[in-house]
Amino acid sequence: MSTTLRLSHRAEWAEGQPISELMSRALAEPDLISLAAGFVDEHTLPVDPTREALASMFADGGGLKAALQYGTTSGYPALREAILSRFVQTNACQRDLSIDQVVVTAGSNQLLHLVSESLLDPGDIVLCSAPTYFVYLGTLGNAGALSYGVAVDAHGMVPEALEDSLTRLQRAGDLPRVKAIYLVPYSDNPCGITMPLERCARIVDIAKRWSLERQIHVIADEAYREMRYEGEDVPSVLTVDDEGDTVIVAGTFSKSFSPGIRVGWGILPQHLIGPVCNQKGNIDFGSPNFSQHLMASVMQLGLYEPHLERVRAGYRRKLQAMLAAVDHELAPIGGVRWITPTGGLYVWLQLTDDLPAGPDGPLFNAAIAEGVLYVPGQYCYPTLGEPVRHNTVRLSFGVQTPEKIRQGVAALARSMRHVLG
Repeated sequence: MSTTLRLSHRAEWAEGQPISELMSRALAEPDLISLAAGFVDEHTLPVDPTREALASMFADGGGLKAALQYGTTSGYPALREAILSRFVQTNACQRDLSIDQVVVTAGSNQLLHLVSESLLDPGDIVLCSAPTYFVYLGTLGNAGALSYGVAVDAHGMVPEALEDSLTRLQRAGDLPRVKAIYLVPYSDNPCGITMPLERCARIVDIAKRWSLERQIHVIADEAYREMRYEGEDVPSVLTVDDEGDTVIVAGTFSKSFSPGIRVGWGILPQHLIGPVCNQKGNIDFGSPNFSQHLMASVMQLGLYEPHLERVRAGYRRKLQAMLAAVDHELAPIGGVRWITPTGGLYVWLQLTDDLPAGPDGPLFNAAIAEGVLYVPGQYCYPTLGEPVRHNTVRLSFGVQTPEKIRQGVAALARSMRHVLG
């Protein structure tokens, strides 16, 4: 007798994530110049700092044994202290933050997952920029939650559009389902926009004022804060949360140091420490302890900041190469617009309306035929709210050399001219 496999709703909701499809496409055609994946450049990987930090760990037999043992759910105390100290110093933070509020995770995506699991029930709503980080849209979908897109401008999410969105949801009777506002304040993925602190403060104020029936949190995904190549640093969104009950910060060492060690972190309001750690305890009862000891050693030995400067210098050259290539190759086509970022790993293109860039459209296939792969911008749009723009493209300059970046953009230009005839 045959039986029917019945998967969970979460397994069904997890289907169709674009990141897997894009990575498979890139791996299947290794000759493609991938301007799609947001991977880091292997030449920026911290081989020498890691070797020095490991040597220090191996020289301390007792410390090495501790690193090889289980750790705590919330993370290695020395690393949490280092994260908190650097955060307070970087932001000239006057808030009274404690180490208890710092939770170490296996990358920032795990922190986002844990927060979503702690806050959201199926059918709940998270307001996001349109466009936004498409992997987090997948996280929301996997939780059965709904993403609601809010309009952006050159400075990020528009506060007036956020107010309008909340008003519409209130009129529809859906305000009690709104649980969070998700921001990527620094060199955001996919657009490369950095939000001024005044804009962030207005959004935090809106979240507090609209927390009428249930609290609306602001999730500040600061994954790209360290990846700043021009301009002055902007303090964290957390610094404008005077009561300390609204903003959740997610950070990571994946881009600024090494993605392979899988160390991220969060700074949580007091009331979320228990729920998030309870969720985490059910998953891993402690992120990889050895990696945490390694990262703590890196910071204690003063190796992090010099490496970060080398990383920034390398990516600054790549960003300049991509912007020069876009200006040279795409500007003559006409109607192509782009945002000039000051950091991050991405350049966002908006094409003419007669040039759809989706995975089933002529441009995507023409680009692959020319030897280049990009991320269709439509993947970055929430399911509700602002309409999806199908004529958008996310380019990443993270992996390729400046010469390969120029070749890839030139290939994209050829594919555009081919489609336009």
